[in-house]
Amino acid sequence: MDFATLGGLIVAAAAILWAQNHEGGAITDILLPGPLVLVFVGTIGVGFMGGVLKDGLGSVKQLQKAFLGKPKNSGETVGVIVKMAERARREGLLALEDAIKEVDDQFLRDGLQTAIDGTDPDELYEILTAQIQAKKAADKQAAKIFADMGGYAPTVGICGTVISLTVVLANLSDAAALGPMIAGAFVATLWGVASANFFFLPVQSRLMRLSGMETAQMELVVEGILAIQAGSNPRSVAKKLESLLPPGTAVPDKKAA
Repeated sequence: MDFATLGGLIVAAAAILWAQNHEGGAITDILLPGPLVLVFVGTIGVGFMGGVLKDGLGSVKQLQKAFLGKPKNSGETVGVIVKMAERARREGLLALEDAIKEVDDQFLRDGLQTAIDGTDPDELYEILTAQIQAKKAADKQAAKIFADMGGYAPTVGICGTVISLTVVLANLSDAAALGPMIAGAFVATLWGVASANFFFLPVQSRLMRLSGMETAQMELVVEGILAIQAGSNPRSVAKKLESLLPPGTAVPDKKAA
């Protein structure tokens, strides 16, 4: 688990609560059920309206990915590819048929199997890159619902404030209650803006970042598979793939076991 998202959310929420307490207000003053329900439930509702049901239901899985998802280790993937290149160089491409069963990366395993089946290099490249493009499109759509919610939330919060102010105006005769009622009216605006900038939009950014890292690794895998299929020297394969890794990425010992 990568704690960036959860840790960031905790820090952001703590900052809001600290600011409320620091200004002399009670934390319970901004934890009002009405505004919270309106902002979060209302925003989720209009977010669902902007897409299809599949998008809305899939957002639950995407939210889990945002908090629990961890990108694969690209260095380990390079190590696996180089070992496969060494074996293919010694024993031929067909010798990898048993070895790929132990490969954890589904994309790498499927790509190697396609190469072993004798697919033309150009066709293999088209197949693999089409899968990458499809994943990019799916990830973009999955993240879009959170971007949409980030856009809707502040306006939903304003709607909550307007609702509360109508209640205030209907009770002008109760002068003693006006102060707390007016203060409470702006809580919905607070949570509308806060939820957008402290939750929905950061989740969307997190999903797009994970997608970028995952697709970059898939592109690295494509280069490795094509090199194995071409019978390239394992040392050349290693150098080429290592040049595509982010700086500081460690690669395990590449010598064949």
